[in-house]
Amino acid sequence: MRKLPRVLVVEDEPSIAELIAVNLRHNGFAPTVVFDGAAAQREVDAVLPDVILLDWMLPGESGASLARQWRKQERTKTVPILMLTARSDESDKVQGLDAGADDYITKPFSTQELMARIRAVLRRRAPEVVNDSVQVGDLTLDAATYRVSFRGNELKVGPTEFKLLHYLMKHAERVHSRGTLLDKVWGDHVFIEERTVDVHVKRLRESLGQASSMIETVRGAGYRLTAQGSGARPAQGTSASAA
Repeated sequence: MRKLPRVLVVEDEPSIAELIAVNLRHNGFAPTVVFDGAAAQREVDAVLPDVILLDWMLPGESGASLARQWRKQERTKTVPILMLTARSDESDKVQGLDAGADDYITKPFSTQELMARIRAVLRRRAPEVVNDSVQVGDLTLDAATYRVSFRGNELKVGPTEFKLLHYLMKHAERVHSRGTLLDKVWGDHVFIEERTVDVHVKRLRESLGQASSMIETVRGAGYRLTAQGSGARPAQGTSASAA
C-alpha cells in the first residue's frame, strides 16, 4: 500500500486547522494537527513529516522562530516548510523566507492553491546535491561545511544569502535576471515579488564586506558576480586590467 505523505499542520485557529486537514485527507495526504510550537516540536521529534504547514502567529514561540530552529538541525533542515500567515507585507514575506520557509501563503487562501503548493514542494524535496566547493577570485564557498571565506577570513552569511551566493559563484561572470534568480534560488513554486531579490542581494553585500563589489548590478538586466570587483584580486591567470 502506498504511503501517504505526512503533513504536520501547526495552526492555532481550530476552524482553519480543521478545514486544512479535511482538504489534505481528500487530496491524498495524512495530516496531523497541533495548535502550538511545543506540540509541533513533539510531533517532529516523534515522526518526521514530509511537509510542515506552519502558522506564523502561534501561542508562545512564533512560527518564524520554529522554522529557524528546524533549519539549523540536521534531522529537519530539508523538510519543506510552508508558512501560513495573515501578514502580507513584502518585508514579512522576506522575513518568513529568510527564516527558512520554502513558500509563503497569506490568509485567506484558496485550498486548491494550497494543495498545489504542497505538491510542488514535494516534487522539489530532493534538492540538488551541493556538497561542492567553489572559488571565484579570493572568495571561497564550501557547501559541505557551509562556510564562506574571503582571503582566508570566514564570513557570516545567512541561509538564503548563502544559496544566492552559491548560485552566483557557480555561474560567475554571467548576468542573471531577478526572475532567473527567483527560479534558481527560491524555486519556481514560490510566488514572491522580484524586489525580494534586491533585498537579499543587499544583505549579501553587507555580509561580504570587502568582497561586496564582486556582486555587480547590471542596469536593466540583473546581477553578476565577478572576480574583477574592486574588492577582490583577480583569480590566477586572469587579467587585472579594468573592464
